[in-house]
Amino acid sequence: MDPVRPIPDAALDPVLVAALDAALRPGGVRSVFQPIVELDTGRVVAHEALARGPQGPLERPDQLFAAARAAGRLAELDGACRVAAFEGATRHGLAAPLALFVNVEPEVLDTAPLDELLAIADAAPGRLRVVLEITERAIATRPAELLRSVARVRELGWGIALDDVGADPMSLAFMPLLRPDVVKLDLRLVQERPGPAIAQIMNAVNAYAQTTGAVVLAEGIEDDRHLAMAHALGATLGQGWLFGRPSDAPATDRPAGALPGPVDDDAAGPAPSPFSCMPEGTALRRAPKSLLIELSKQLEREAMRLGETCVVAATFQEARHFTPSTTQRYRDLVERTGFVCALGEGLPVEPLPGLRGADLAPTDPVRGEWDVVVLAPHFSVALLARDLGTVGSDLERQFEYSLTYDRDVAVRAARSLMDRVAPGVARAVTAAVTRQEAAAPTVDTAVAELLGDNLLVRRALDATPSGVCLVDVRLPDQPMVYVNTAFERLAGLPREELLGRNCRFLQGPDTDIAAVARIRDAIAAGEECREILLNVRGTERTPWFNELHLAPVTDESGTVVQYIGVQVDVTQRVEAERALQRERDRGLSYLAQIEELAVTDPLTGLPTRAHLQQQVETALWNARATGDAVGLLVLAVQGHAQLECEYGPAAAEALLRRTAERLCGRLRRGDLVARWTRDSFAVMLPGLAPGRAGEEVERLLDELSAAVSGPVVVEGMPIVLGVAMGAASFPADADDVAGLLAVADRAAGRTPAR
Repeated sequence: MDPVRPIPDAALDPVLVAALDAALRPGGVRSVFQPIVELDTGRVVAHEALARGPQGPLERPDQLFAAARAAGRLAELDGACRVAAFEGATRHGLAAPLALFVNVEPEVLDTAPLDELLAIADAAPGRLRVVLEITERAIATRPAELLRSVARVRELGWGIALDDVGADPMSLAFMPLLRPDVVKLDLRLVQERPGPAIAQIMNAVNAYAQTTGAVVLAEGIEDDRHLAMAHALGATLGQGWLFGRPSDAPATDRPAGALPGPVDDDAAGPAPSPFSCMPEGTALRRAPKSLLIELSKQLEREAMRLGETCVVAATFQEARHFTPSTTQRYRDLVERTGFVCALGEGLPVEPLPGLRGADLAPTDPVRGEWDVVVLAPHFSVALLARDLGTVGSDLERQFEYSLTYDRDVAVRAARSLMDRVAPGVARAVTAAVTRQEAAAPTVDTAVAELLGDNLLVRRALDATPSGVCLVDVRLPDQPMVYVNTAFERLAGLPREELLGRNCRFLQGPDTDIAAVARIRDAIAAGEECREILLNVRGTERTPWFNELHLAPVTDESGTVVQYIGVQVDVTQRVEAERALQRERDRGLSYLAQIEELAVTDPLTGLPTRAHLQQQVETALWNARATGDAVGLLVLAVQGHAQLECEYGPAAAEALLRRTAERLCGRLRRGDLVARWTRDSFAVMLPGLAPGRAGEEVERLLDELSAAVSGPVVVEGMPIVLGVAMGAASFPADADDVAGLLAVADRAAGRTPAR
């Protein structure tokens, strides 16, 4: 869509008013057509209709639309442009399989006379396919109207193209909701140098295209370098001067192709409420409100991690449940995600700056639900709950709920909530107005309160290499009212884009939430604080570590009125410390491996003889204190040496490993088996009942003998070996490790091992 740039006092300029009147008369607006081609074949698959005004001051589309908006006649102009597009396409004989791309202004989409357009399209030869182009600012401004209009467009069999994808992260956030058939990449993506932002956009766009079958169209292709970049970005369609400039008559003599079919939309169709979006047979759980609160907070944290490509929609039943702590959490969500809406009985259109709201009627089924939906290009989750109407304390109210990661369910639930969101202004405009209103009347006052008229102090602050900002805690959302030059450098933004904003916009998805909470608590208490935060810089959102020192500023009465913050970039220091810690961790891991080898037999994985002796000594010490008995068993594999001679060391080792596995499979919890000598094992049995220790030891001897005496397959042949076994117990046979081992060895017919 052609860019729209405002012109000052358009509605008051008689020349422009006359020119606008002329443009809105029949035939005053005309369309020019630019081809859209397949990148691989060069075949034309569609033309985009671009509006042009009559000759004069409003011939350019940006001036024309700015004048219509200023005069309150945008709907008239938008309708006239679409009529001109269809009439021009019909006049020039555009027909299937070609398609016609038509732009629509977000503010007037819901009132667009689609029936008139359908009649025009029906009159076109060959049932020309129509694709409406919309931008993400449409859903940010009027989500309910847009979703209804998109449904109407799809009922007509027309397609949807999401325009200017990549110009704002919000376009990525809304892709799963709009389910466009065509994703149009903003021309910056093919014309500018690749960076992290472009990588993020293409990661999301290609994932969406692969899962839905949507096609990717690259705009602004003017030369072979742009064409190569378009291919690299995953585009299959292209538009730009390399393929043809806008002209009065579309090029119908060029080879023609066809757009792929529409994207399937399994989540389409109205839903009475999010809870009703769950498929039949969904298993539901019961939980008190206290658990749903914690589940909701976890989803909110996940949304903040996802960042600006994320949409959040939530319900609160009643406005009273939108508490001060909730307000603070949703301020953070507004700053760190793409779009956030909150619904509840009594909630205003904008519960706080940037948060879209809706007042639910008492009879609305959503009024009885607790819903939180998080949508992003690579992630979707929905907490859908229904109040069971139980009595008791508020935190113990019972709900039945489901936590689902089914993307279609999450999309339908989000659409159901957005269908109720009241119209408003786009978030970007709201933020800009908020910043201007907050900053303009307070900057000079706040700085004067802190610095007085001392120009030397002001110059000193502006010259300091540390970033300095002043926050006024008396104003809504505690905006910055002063920043020095170093702060602009650290933030990567000019002063006019910083003043009037809360500092939280500097946080990224990986910023430590616990550190942010400590800062918030310190400010609430009027205290000083120091933290190291992971912040982001500039429009590229480059991460950097900020050593932040905040100190309160009080007035004559001792009331905290402002906070002064000092920021230092300590990224190199933090990364060096982390590198050193990684080296230490590797060293500790190496030592742990050495220690593990010292107490573990490398062949069988069992504890070593030395480790068993230590454990037996500990067990005996415990037994003396509790009065329990301890058993000690010795098992010697007979014929091990002969097996090694006949079949080799590998076969003998396999036999020992298999024997160790069989022993471990028959022991109780807390028993310990170790490799004792080259061909024998020892077993400790702690915690035996004193009166029954002998019986228990004999029973285990029989079980272990049966376990290890079975045939073992060696070199494809079953081998049966004998096992000599003996046992001793504390306190009946001996009272120390050496004595117990001597008794057990003698019982096994072996010379006691030393």
